[in-house]
Amino acid sequence: MDFPQRAVFFLEEDSSLPAHSKPLMLEAVLFCPILKWMSDKLLADGVQRFFAVSSPRFAQEVRACFPEDADVTISEQHSELLDFLNTPDPVAVFVRAALPMEEAGPGFVYGAAGYELQAVWQEKMTNAVSAAELIPGWVPVFSLETVAELEPLLRERIVRRHIRAGVRVLDPNAVYIDPRVTIGRGTMLLPGTILRGETAVGCGCTIGPNAVVRDCVIGDETEINASQVNESTIGSRTHVGPFAYVRPGCAIGDDIKVGDFVEVKNSAIGDGTKISHLTYVGDSDVGRKVNFGCGTVTTNYDGVKKYRCTIEDGAFIGCNTNLVAPVTVGAGSYIAAGATITKDVPADALAVARAKQENKEGWAKRRRKLYGQEH
Repeated sequence: MDFPQRAVFFLEEDSSLPAHSKPLMLEAVLFCPILKWMSDKLLADGVQRFFAVSSPRFAQEVRACFPEDADVTISEQHSELLDFLNTPDPVAVFVRAALPMEEAGPGFVYGAAGYELQAVWQEKMTNAVSAAELIPGWVPVFSLETVAELEPLLRERIVRRHIRAGVRVLDPNAVYIDPRVTIGRGTMLLPGTILRGETAVGCGCTIGPNAVVRDCVIGDETEINASQVNESTIGSRTHVGPFAYVRPGCAIGDDIKVGDFVEVKNSAIGDGTKISHLTYVGDSDVGRKVNFGCGTVTTNYDGVKKYRCTIEDGAFIGCNTNLVAPVTVGAGSYIAAGATITKDVPADALAVARAKQENKEGWAKRRRKLYGQEH
C-alpha cells in the first residue's frame, strides 16, 4: 500500500468520565494536544485530507489542531464519512489516540483504500477490513496513565533535539518544551523554563530561571528572567523581569526594559523604552525612549469600557503617576511625580497635577497627647 493520502480520526468520548473530560486525542502531552502531534506528523508525511469523527462540542478544539489552510472535515454524520471515503486513495484510520515514535512497529493504526473502507463501513462500523495493512511508527495512548508514562521520554527527546541544534540547556531535566517551539542557536535555557505553544525564540537569548513563555515570538539576545510572557511579540536585546507579567496582545520592541513587578497588557511599546519597576501599562500605545517612573499606572478601565493611552516618543513619566485614559502624553514632555493626569499633555510641556502641600505645625504632637501617647 502506498502512503495514505487521507486520514480518519475517531474521537471517542468516555461516558463514564466526568462532564468536564474530553476525548483522549485532545488531551495535552507537553502542552500540545495529542491530535496536534498526530496531524503534524501526518502532514509532514504528505497526508492531504482529514476527517475527524467528533461531536460538535469539541469541533473548535479539533479544528485548532490543524493549520488554517488544511482540508479538515469534522462531523458525526455517517453519510459525510462515507462521502469522504469515496476514493481509491489509501486512507489511514486512527481508532484511538496515538503518538508518533519512529521505533514503534506496526500496531493498531491501519490503512486501506477509501473504496474498501467505504464498502465495509456502509454496512457496519468495524475494524475487520480484509484489505487493511498495519502502519508502523505510532504508539497507542490508552489513558492519562499512558500519557504520564510517555511524557518524560518525549520531553527528553525534545530537549536533546534542541541541544543538537545549538541550544544551551543548563539542566536538561529542569526544562519543558512544547514540540511546536522553535529556538535559535546560542540561546540558553535556565532551570524552571517552560516554553509552550507556537513560540519562537531567537538566537543568543537567555530564558529563565523560572520563566514561562506561551505563544510568543522573541527576538535575538533577549532575556526573560523569572517572568511570564503570553501571546505577544518581544524584540531583540530586550530585558524582561524578574517577576514581570506580559499579558496577551503586546508588541514590545527592541532594547526595552520591562523590570520587576511590571505588568503590560494589550500594548505597543516602542524601542528603547524603560519600564523599570512596579508599573502597569494596559491598553496603551507607547513611543520610543519613554521613561516610566516607579508606580506609574495607566487607568484604562472605568468599570464598563476600556480606553487607550498614547504616550509619545521621549516622554518622561514621574513616579507614582496615574494616566487616566483616554489621554495623550506629548513627545518630550515631563510629568511631575505624584500626578494624576486627566487631560492631554502638550509636547515638551511639564504637567503638574497634585494638591499643594500644606504643613500643619504641631498637629502630630497634639494627636499623640489626645490619645495618651505622649512620652
